[in-house]
Amino acid sequence: MAVSGASGGGQVLSLDTLVRLRRGLRTGDGPRRLPVPEGMTAPLGCDAVAVPARFGPLVLPRLPRVGCVYADEAHWWWIVPSDSDYALEWPASVRYATGAVVLDVPRLIHRPDGTVPYTPPIPLYLALCRVMGTTPAWSRQLSA
Repeated sequence: MAVSGASGGGQVLSLDTLVRLRRGLRTGDGPRRLPVPEGMTAPLGCDAVAVPARFGPLVLPRLPRVGCVYADEAHWWWIVPSDSDYALEWPASVRYATGAVVLDVPRLIHRPDGTVPYTPPIPLYLALCRVMGTTPAWSRQLSA
């Protein structure tokens, strides 16, 4: 798709160019996606799981594989495949960010070997439940 001036002699802009121009108008104050490091791919899409920063160092050694981890003063963010919140009730103090969209982009503190940025969501969920003292949803008693 291309857009041209009404007089017929204007410059032709592709849809890709218009999208890039629009993105360039954004200020740093709005939500942005956590960046996937150069050379990595995210074939399953990206979401992010944020935990209060005090839990980050407790969770890290409990994981069999650690993907990209970002941190700021308040939170540690783990990149997980899209839809990792499906059928999981994350602990109350965890923030789940669909599309890995965050207000401020924290710094990358861990980059895994390989080309995928993901931390497996089930081990992350279990480690978070453990350090936060929460029982995983599937282990809770059901009441009739």
